[in-house]
Amino acid sequence: MSMNKLNSIDDIAKIAGVSKSTVSRALNDSPLVEAGTKERIVAIAREHDFRPSVAARALSLRASKTVAYVIDAYDHECGLESPFSMELMGGAATGLRELGYDMLITQANESRGDWAAEYLGSSRVDGFILMTYDNKRRHVERLIELDAPFAVWGGCDSQPCCSVSGDNEQGGRLAGEHLVSIGRRRIGFIGDSDDDDEVRGRRVGFMAAVYPSGSAGTPALEAFGDFSEGSGYAAMNELVEREPAIDAVFVVGDMMAIGAMRALADRGIRVPADVAVIGYDNLFISAYTTPTLTTISQHIADTGRMIARNLVARIERGIVSSAKIPVELIRRQSA
Repeated sequence: MSMNKLNSIDDIAKIAGVSKSTVSRALNDSPLVEAGTKERIVAIAREHDFRPSVAARALSLRASKTVAYVIDAYDHECGLESPFSMELMGGAATGLRELGYDMLITQANESRGDWAAEYLGSSRVDGFILMTYDNKRRHVERLIELDAPFAVWGGCDSQPCCSVSGDNEQGGRLAGEHLVSIGRRRIGFIGDSDDDDEVRGRRVGFMAAVYPSGSAGTPALEAFGDFSEGSGYAAMNELVEREPAIDAVFVVGDMMAIGAMRALADRGIRVPADVAVIGYDNLFISAYTTPTLTTISQHIADTGRMIARNLVARIERGIVSSAKIPVELIRRQSA
């Protein structure tokens, strides 16, 4: 049977005859408190049914136990309308919850001022997951200037940061090897018009598989989009008009691949009988297209969890780490 309930660490400190900071450290299992003192403080807290409020505990530790998931205000490729970003965010939210953290979503809208300094200064968040595209370099540089804990999808160029990325070159190689193995010879490539590092890696692996000798590899049968379904539709039409005999295409994003299959269907071209299609990402929707989409999986949910774990390690222990996620060919009906 517990005695009268205590409402603050100040009450426990008075009973134990120690400072409030000692009580706080003991309740958080700090190694800075001598074992006997820690045991006595914990026993008093249990005896009086003491449970510190989350808000008070966070304030005392100068920690909110909250992470901001940051998207660009005007970035359709990584914003809330992006299925990839949403699935990654779901994995990150699960990983954070498993570690006792919450997640809020914010836009890196520079018209509102210095968003990173604002969030850190107000103690609303302990760190950031940066899921931006167009202005990524500038955001990374600002977070480094602030010495803010953050983690990113993809790399930070030469800057040291917590990052998780997919094995893009291997993913492109798997796609190319599979298309060659099923007897396709006029193989197209739909990339990203911005030619970012991820897409370059996928193209390098693809070209190495399709043109192992290096000959005939440049120029390739290529078209470009912006990761949207509509741009994949337009790019596929461009490839068919340039090369009516095309019999396969590797597309660097699933939404563009879905658009490409729709363009082929509208032309009466059968997938995969006439043209085989491989996408990239293994989005949830890719298993429910007609035909279902063969694609390269980046294990998006697991990737989100890893980003969360790496960020929390940076927040709590100062560890800066990077990781590369292995990729996998998911064979379905389209190739």
